[in-house]
Amino acid sequence: MSSDATATEQALTRIPSGSPEYWRCVDFLIDEAEALDQNRLEDWLEMLHREIDYRAPIRVTRERARGLSFSKQGYHFFENHESLLTRIDRLSTDYAWAEDPPSRTKRFVSNFRVYSIVGSDDLTVRSNLLLYRERLDETHPQFLVGERDDDLREVDGELQLVRRLILLDHSILMTPNLGIFL
Repeated sequence: MSSDATATEQALTRIPSGSPEYWRCVDFLIDEAEALDQNRLEDWLEMLHREIDYRAPIRVTRERARGLSFSKQGYHFFENHESLLTRIDRLSTDYAWAEDPPSRTKRFVSNFRVYSIVGSDDLTVRSNLLLYRERLDETHPQFLVGERDDDLREVDGELQLVRRLILLDHSILMTPNLGIFL
C-alpha cells in the first residue's frame, strides 16, 4: 500500500470477532498501549515496522456536502521511522521540556474491527481511542478522542505496526503540546 493510500480505499474483508487472527491483533494493540502508558518508548519503537507511516491529519469543520472533514495538507504529525526515533531520542535529552517529567497517560482502546486487505498479507484494525493525560500537578486532565486505522504486518512471526492514521474528533486540541504518541 502506498503511503498515501488508506485501508479505507482498499478492498477489505472483515475477520470475525473472536477468531485467532482477531485476538492476535487486539493483543498487539493492548500491548502497544501498555508500552506507551508505561513510557517504554524503546519497546514501542520495536513494535513499529521500518516503513511506518504514522499520521494524524487536522480535522476541518465543514458542511457534509463539501466532503471529508480532514485536511489533506495539514497534520498534527506526519512521521516515519526516522522521525519517530528522533523524537524518542530527544526525550532522553535535557531539551525535552514538554515531557519532563513525563505525562501520566492511560490509553483506552476499544471497538476493534479487524480486516484482511485483499491482495495483501497485512491486516487492518480500526479501533476507537480515548487517551487520558495529566501533566505535572495540573488539576484538569486532558482527553483526546478519536479513531485509529492501523495496518499490521507479520515480520519474523511477530506483528508490527506499518501504518497508523489517527482521526481525532477534536477540531481544536485542548492540550498545550503533542509530546506523546497516540
